[in-house]
Amino acid sequence: MIDETFLTTEEVLEYLQVNLRTVYRLIKAGKIPAVRVGRQWRFRKRDIDAWLDSQRPRGGRPATAAPKPAAAGGRPRILVVDDEASIRDLLQKTLALAEYDVEVAADGRSAIERMRLYPYDLLIADLKMPGMDGLTVIREARRYKADLPVIIITGFSTESSAIEAVNIGVAGYLTKPFRVPQVLAAAAKALGE
Repeated sequence: MIDETFLTTEEVLEYLQVNLRTVYRLIKAGKIPAVRVGRQWRFRKRDIDAWLDSQRPRGGRPATAAPKPAAAGGRPRILVVDDEASIRDLLQKTLALAEYDVEVAADGRSAIERMRLYPYDLLIADLKMPGMDGLTVIREARRYKADLPVIIITGFSTESSAIEAVNIGVAGYLTKPFRVPQVLAAAAKALGE
């Protein structure tokens, strides 16, 4: 028996944990098939699941593999650095669904190494990490690209860290726990979309 479970737009928003704009972008780009029923969209759950499976990395990329180069007019490239694997995974999945090329780093040193080797359009950095903290990562990143937009994410927001973030010119400041639409909105704003 073929599974013909259909989802409404609202159910897809909840299922994918993305905003309406992202769903419309995915429909328009032909990434997820949708059927118009009156004034509503309907989606086959199996089509959504198949598309999600196609977005997952196959066995993970080797650490030495070079990311795709940023193309003129292509998809913006984002580097996410956070010591929490669950946050890295959430941000990678969310931003990839919104059609960004996303790379992740588990600590400040590996993030700096990636930025030294490859160009990025946006940096999303955790503020508190063992070893090199987020503010140090941002200062080092700006040595490679002075106008790099930065979004800070933190679970330990203080007035002094917020002031420091403003002083170094961050494009966004999100406190954990954050919601997926907040991340997408902050990324779009930082990238001038």
